[in-house]
Amino acid sequence: MHIPRIDSVAEGPRPLWSVMIPAYNGADYLTQTMQSVLAQDPGQDNMQIEVIDDHSLKEDLRAVVQRWGAGRVGYYRQPGNVGAVENFNTCVRRSRGEWVHILHSDDTVLPGFYEKLRIVTGPQTVGAAFCRSVTMNEDDQWIWIQALEARRPGVIAGWLNRIAVVNPVRTPAMVVARRVYEEIGGYDDRLFHCADWDMWKRIAAHTEVWFEPAVLACYREHSASDTSTLVQSGKNIEDMRRSIAIAQSYLPAADGARLSREAYRVCAYWAATTAGHMVRRRQLSGAWAQSREALRTSRSPAFCLRVLGMLLHAGAALMLRAVRGV
Repeated sequence: MHIPRIDSVAEGPRPLWSVMIPAYNGADYLTQTMQSVLAQDPGQDNMQIEVIDDHSLKEDLRAVVQRWGAGRVGYYRQPGNVGAVENFNTCVRRSRGEWVHILHSDDTVLPGFYEKLRIVTGPQTVGAAFCRSVTMNEDDQWIWIQALEARRPGVIAGWLNRIAVVNPVRTPAMVVARRVYEEIGGYDDRLFHCADWDMWKRIAAHTEVWFEPAVLACYREHSASDTSTLVQSGKNIEDMRRSIAIAQSYLPAADGARLSREAYRVCAYWAATTAGHMVRRRQLSGAWAQSREALRTSRSPAFCLRVLGMLLHAGAALMLRAVRGV
């Protein structure tokens, strides 16, 4: 069974929020992550905060939580390394709140995150909500801001058609009603890079999703992240294809085939564009891996010519920089 069952919480008082922080090493980032949550802490009656350590070996995360967690942050250590996706599922299982926020240990939230998204925790028709996010680098510098999905807060019309094709949502920006996890299950263990995208698609097929246009979450890109490693090998694109194939089992029959075709096209274009960027940065092995996966995703003659043109353009720019000594 690839999608685990999520049991309901035992009867009794429950907080509104469960902020669950999956972690594996990365003590410096974890400290910043906890501090961004604690700065908005409404108190233990309203918020559970817990670090779920995937059996880190290089760093003592328990000591970090004890030092910087201000006595408010719980700590659970996996008995062995279970991998990122199972660690997410552990986060959900251990959550007690009405709403669950999985906040990776290298990401942060900005002031007002929980207050702004609190307005959607009442209506039972809404099962998840997300805000705009910013991508930051290792030095906390903003390098990209997510585009608007809507100009005003509210339920997004036609969201399934959008999320089935491309994933614009960073994990730290999303909160999910725990009852939804109980209804549709946890994260699919057949996926790794795209386990979150698959979850967002399943949620959209099951319930309404709310969008908050304010920028309230920060997603971090850095060389040590799992995403960076997967991009270098091309396995991110391989997993995207796997996610698209899996989604056909729960997308509406009338639109599933069309949405899948569009998703494959976007996936191929994404890989080709990434390859071009990597050539310019002299990351040639990664560029080859992305190009290879782009052509495995779409082999139409027009797309193959487009990939070749993009790579030639990027290669020419690289040679020009070398001639100029840049």
